[in-house]
Amino acid sequence: MSDAAVERLLGIEPFRRMNPAAFPRSAPLNDILKNDACVRRYARGEIVVREGDYGTSAFLVVSGTVQAVLSPSLPSEIVGRREPSRRGLFKTVAQWWTNAREDEVLRKKSGGANSTGRVRSGNASDVSIVLQDIPRVMGSHRTAALTAGDFFGEIAALSRIPRTATVFAGEEGAELLEIRWQGLRDLMRYDAQLRRYVDGIYRERALATYLSEIPFMKGLPEEARQKVMAATQFETYGDYDWSGEYKKLIQSGALAAKEQTIAAEGDYPNGIVMIRAGFARLTRRHGNGHRTLSYLGSGRVYGFEEIAHNWRHPADPRPLQHTLRVIGYTHVLLIPTATLEEVVLPALRPEDFPPLHPHPSEAPFSAVESRSTARDQGAPGPGSRLFARGSGSKPAGVDGMQSAGGAQVSSDLMEFLTENRFFNGTEAMLIDMDRCTRCDDCVRACASTHDNNPRFLRHGPVHENIMVAQACMHCADPVCMIGCPTGAIHRDAFEGEVVINPATCIGCTVCANNCPYGSIRMVEARDESGCILIASDAKPIVKATKCDLCLDQYGGPACVNACPHDALERVNLNTLEDLAGWLKR
Repeated sequence: MSDAAVERLLGIEPFRRMNPAAFPRSAPLNDILKNDACVRRYARGEIVVREGDYGTSAFLVVSGTVQAVLSPSLPSEIVGRREPSRRGLFKTVAQWWTNAREDEVLRKKSGGANSTGRVRSGNASDVSIVLQDIPRVMGSHRTAALTAGDFFGEIAALSRIPRTATVFAGEEGAELLEIRWQGLRDLMRYDAQLRRYVDGIYRERALATYLSEIPFMKGLPEEARQKVMAATQFETYGDYDWSGEYKKLIQSGALAAKEQTIAAEGDYPNGIVMIRAGFARLTRRHGNGHRTLSYLGSGRVYGFEEIAHNWRHPADPRPLQHTLRVIGYTHVLLIPTATLEEVVLPALRPEDFPPLHPHPSEAPFSAVESRSTARDQGAPGPGSRLFARGSGSKPAGVDGMQSAGGAQVSSDLMEFLTENRFFNGTEAMLIDMDRCTRCDDCVRACASTHDNNPRFLRHGPVHENIMVAQACMHCADPVCMIGCPTGAIHRDAFEGEVVINPATCIGCTVCANNCPYGSIRMVEARDESGCILIASDAKPIVKATKCDLCLDQYGGPACVNACPHDALERVNLNTLEDLAGWLKR
């Protein structure tokens, strides 16, 4: 922004009351606004953000109004979310002879399936979407008006989770200040009042939704729910951009030693922990160290079983049965034990209390299997999703973690996945090396689909017979997107895959350096005659490339379809069920 625009912002709330002297010389208030923010103007009905989209910026209403759609959600066709176009049969076959002879040809019309239309703020495209019938939307949906001085979008920006509501400009339009997450982080770091304000609106807007995901909260009366919300605490562990530190620690072998402990085995349970963003490691003492039993992702709860047991059996109190450690950047909600004992536990039915197994090996398999079956059938209470992932609720034997249907993930494999943080991947490429014949059909299929340049390497860490190949895993927590100056690497608006728009990629290498798994490569771009393109500094122009899951192919990932031995599969490692099912095949 211009200096004049910055001066104007410094005259309005909340910047007017900020103390510039509280900001360090390396990050003065003026520079944060100038470099990490911009003013955008929206016409009547123009969508600012869409529910379900991913974004890395927050917004402040400077003038005008915006409307946030709370419930029910707007239909996909109204907000412009459409399935990406796929190649037809002819184009699919024709790519065998239309592909360029050289790798990574940069054609004049670039973009393809990755450059789908999306709302213009906080994303790679400038395509705007306007609601045509605002009165009908206002009449059939519950909305909330946000006026000058209101923030929105900060939850998704700081937690790397999807937008929780669709927001569009009101009748008179709106003027908004868009702030990148880096700028919002710095503003909150050096201005305590803004930090308290953002925490307050976070509690008001998001907490009720998050707590409603916990089964034992659904039947509580409103007064009890308000007491729980008032007592809930917010905690953040680790660094938002954790990938650089992770690479250093994995090389030195000191990764586990650097993990922060949220709660330790043997301690008194002071409250339950709900993971809102990121991951945490669940461990148990084993010899002189700890053995990883599982990992908890967004929406999972830890510590409830011990608290429930102690409330029901005060003469036989039990400490926490496992240790919970932070992996990377993790955002959690903490509900104190006293609040649970006062308003939550008395309202539960006897069948809603999950059993407590003092040691994982004491849990009979029949109990595990019955709870897994109940969970798969959508049964409430102890068999529900949250209970199935809490501390002790899905016990692991000394030799392995039981999963649905009796399949087993060994402790060694669990440790391998956790140490390498592969649980972050929603589409990890796993290769069974016992079945793989090294025929490279998967590599050739990928190359033929992507201008002769395969988007992955058939190489990577191996545990026993399982290899995790260097292919984009489309992470739940995609740190590769941090710092991209043009937004070229972004979430696809339809299904959330991490994709790169080659038209806006400037080859800065930020995403490749941030990727903890080496799944993004920089390649030299060529023109249609095969000549390497040279920039003004006499250096070759490079572009970032990675797996895009063959979004424009009807059959899905070409690598999987081409494997003649069923040795390769894309697996969601966020849950053990998918992995266990693949191992059992």
